[in-house]
Amino acid sequence: MSAIEVRLFLDRARDFLRGMELLEDDLAEYRNSSALLGIHAAISYGDALRVGMGNNRLSSEDHLSAAADLRSMLAARKFEKLQGADRLGRLISQKSKIAYAADTPTEYAIKQVIDQAQRFAYWAEETGKKLKIEGW
Repeated sequence: MSAIEVRLFLDRARDFLRGMELLEDDLAEYRNSSALLGIHAAISYGDALRVGMGNNRLSSEDHLSAAADLRSMLAARKFEKLQGADRLGRLISQKSKIAYAADTPTEYAIKQVIDQAQRFAYWAEETGKKLKIEGW
């Protein structure tokens, strides 16, 4: 594990989250951007946790496996609060729909993504601290 890599992913996650929150005030204009920043924040938080637990095979090609990988790594450590890994999977599953679907997501759908991204960020921050991940 590299504390420097953990820090890189963690800084990126917090940056994406702040961007999402800034754009949240004008969802009529920036709904897709805000939602995608939230999803990318969650992906980066997940990467920080996985790297911090020893995963050296992260791939930008297969984000969907990231949630299952995170869940597996947490379960192996007997970590009880696995709901964050499930939330990560749900967020990642929204990424292509928001970025590429022909129809525009509703404001309600975007608000749901934002809420889930904020909840995941809180869970990830607490999880990184509880696991005493170096660089967190």
